[in-house]
Amino acid sequence: MTISDIARLAGVSSSAVSRYFNDGYISVEKRESIRKVVEETGYRPSVSAQNLRSRKTTMIGVILPRIDSYSMTHVVSGILKELDTAGYHVMLAVTENDPKKELEYIKVCRDKQVQGIILSGTVLTPAHRRLMREVDIPLVLVGQQVKGHHCVYHDDYHSMYDMTKKILSQGRSRLGFIGVLKEDKAAGESRIRGFLEAVRDYGLPDPSGQVEISGFDIKDGYNSMENLYRRCPDLEGVICATDKIAVGAMQYLKEQKTEIPGQIVVTGHGDSELSRVTCPSLTTIHYYYEDSGALAARMLVDIMNHRDDSVRQIRMGYYLVERESTEERIMGPSAMNEGTHNDILKKGE
Repeated sequence: MTISDIARLAGVSSSAVSRYFNDGYISVEKRESIRKVVEETGYRPSVSAQNLRSRKTTMIGVILPRIDSYSMTHVVSGILKELDTAGYHVMLAVTENDPKKELEYIKVCRDKQVQGIILSGTVLTPAHRRLMREVDIPLVLVGQQVKGHHCVYHDDYHSMYDMTKKILSQGRSRLGFIGVLKEDKAAGESRIRGFLEAVRDYGLPDPSGQVEISGFDIKDGYNSMENLYRRCPDLEGVICATDKIAVGAMQYLKEQKTEIPGQIVVTGHGDSELSRVTCPSLTTIHYYYEDSGALAARMLVDIMNHRDDSVRQIRMGYYLVERESTEERIMGPSAMNEGTHNDILKKGE
């Protein structure tokens, strides 16, 4: 009998059997399946081979969509600080927003027998979900919420809802939105939905025709603003899914001699360094990126040490940062009496 034979009879992977004999992390269900096969067959691993394999690695795989962004830089900082304190090393993989590479790197981490994986993905396909269920090592998502999986994520829906409501309360009723692909459940689908539902709940017509889908870079925001402005030249505000998109949008509006915030207000999302140095400075949403990375790492270490199969999910808080790009227009007494300036600017859990 070999490990491969045990794996086949138990219906698990060979690496799961290896972890069973080396006291590594596997689910309770898989551990029980292997135990039954071992008892039935009387299998005993080679002592010398087991001693060779039992040298546990301290390596954690961290998979990121990109590294050249404000959010990812701070998420990684939080991860590294926490794992270094816990005595682990990091194998970092950057996928350049390629979902296929994310799948490849998850498999690489599994085959290299790292102790755990932290995954920050943007578009999680059915193939991702299947592979995440199949891997025999703990995996924690950061930045996305997926049912049935450990994760630390941001409250993208409510933050965008509150931002939109705040701008509407300033008397800006015709708003446009520049978002990213809905396949990205966090920055895409949740933020678009927050915008649309805030406008509808305010009693205004459906703004779906005033939505433009963009990439993540400044040039994408510029091009998307150009497309949106040509379709909707009478916009009073533009809500953007990221700070970079908002900066690109402002560049285009400035070239058109459109006054910000006089004629049109612009908002971002993420409270990056760009939001502070643009002119005018950018109203945005602050997320706790570094804390989210640290919490994801802490969660992973705890799961590895305690072998707890219960699913853990943490939703981070946020707050709205008001700056010059949304300076309130002067409103008449009737509008002021309606209480349109009484919005809560901070929210967190």
